[in-house]
Amino acid sequence: MTSSDDGGTAPGPADLRAFAVELRRMNGEINRLVHGFATDQGLHATDIQALAAILDAETPLTPGRLRDHLGLTSGAVTACLDRLERAGHIRRSRESADRRVVHLHYLAGARSAARSHFRPLAEATERARAGFSEPELAVVLRFLASVNDELTEVRSPRR
Repeated sequence: MTSSDDGGTAPGPADLRAFAVELRRMNGEINRLVHGFATDQGLHATDIQALAAILDAETPLTPGRLRDHLGLTSGAVTACLDRLERAGHIRRSRESADRRVVHLHYLAGARSAARSHFRPLAEATERARAGFSEPELAVVLRFLASVNDELTEVRSPRR
């Protein structure tokens, strides 16, 4: 830490508060874009979180895995999936030998609409990336992955 004019200490580059401020700021900006997409599509912000989970999953999600990921009730997930299906963003399929298992798929047309809406985010990210070397970006990516891994273990306190 370094001294500041008021006799206190100013945060250094690795100060936890500085990280928190920048992560909140980034989260706020991304949320602004997400809410705009949700509004444009007639969806809820939670629906967009569900779409992101479906898109990012390495294998097709089931409603149960989506429920666990989002921390919602079964009824809330069903309502969310109903909205997403009606809006043309996803389809549900029973592709396994066990016909009770439902898989969730992000539809190509919906993916195109999302890409179009979030293109400015991708372009801004690319402009920011251009100012860093590959080794620096590897550290940033490792840091973000580590924060996300830690956050998956954090649960809200129950009241």
